[in-house]
Amino acid sequence: MGGSEAITLPFLCIAALIMGKLEHRRFSEYGLPPRKALGKDFWIGSCTGFLAISGTLLGIFLLRGFRINGLALHGTAILSSLVAWGITFLLVGLVEEFLCRGYIQYTLASGIGFWPAACVMSSLFGLGHAFNSNENAVGSVAVVMFGLLLCLFLRRTGNLWCAVGFHLGYDWGQMFYGVPDSGIVPYHNLLSSTLIGPQWLTGGMVGPEASVLTPIALLVVALVFSRYYGVIRYQIQRPQSIQETVS
Repeated sequence: MGGSEAITLPFLCIAALIMGKLEHRRFSEYGLPPRKALGKDFWIGSCTGFLAISGTLLGIFLLRGFRINGLALHGTAILSSLVAWGITFLLVGLVEEFLCRGYIQYTLASGIGFWPAACVMSSLFGLGHAFNSNENAVGSVAVVMFGLLLCLFLRRTGNLWCAVGFHLGYDWGQMFYGVPDSGIVPYHNLLSSTLIGPQWLTGGMVGPEASVLTPIALLVVALVFSRYYGVIRYQIQRPQSIQETVS
């Protein structure tokens, strides 16, 4: 994990630059304006993602389905692991967000509208995760909801940096707590923890992503975010060549 994303990201960016040149659009219109890289939206998304997984695990804990056994790492391994996972999930977030909610979302939305395009891309996002090891129906539905939430971030902030941050914070949090991430068994995680109890509560081998508490947490995030980000900032501009033809 991480190595393939480091290779994929440049190819996605090059493809978007080429299409932007052909369609007379700026690269930033596809959701990743460089001037906003790792800025306010990114850090708000990162903190929100970490709080979302923390809140879900807290709920599972209160229902006696989760416990922390202690540290899984010690000494300098703690810092190196936290930094390494941070870089890894930053790359994962950049690739998945730009692939699913970058150029394709922008282009599709210009034809059928933002939310219809968001539903299509989020469904494909969920379908892609359905092939993860041990994934189940609840987890797949939750991934679709993740996709729609990330599209809400895009709609209200006008860029993908908040979504990238949320993606990073949520995945990083799962490795921090030592719980499975979409069926991937945790390794080099900070905490040693245990999920116990029924699968509907803990998500089983899939992890908390497949817990029935996850959709509730995502809904809370969506409501709070909508409360503080009420302005639609995502704008779709027609290519200059089309504008010139119309005028």
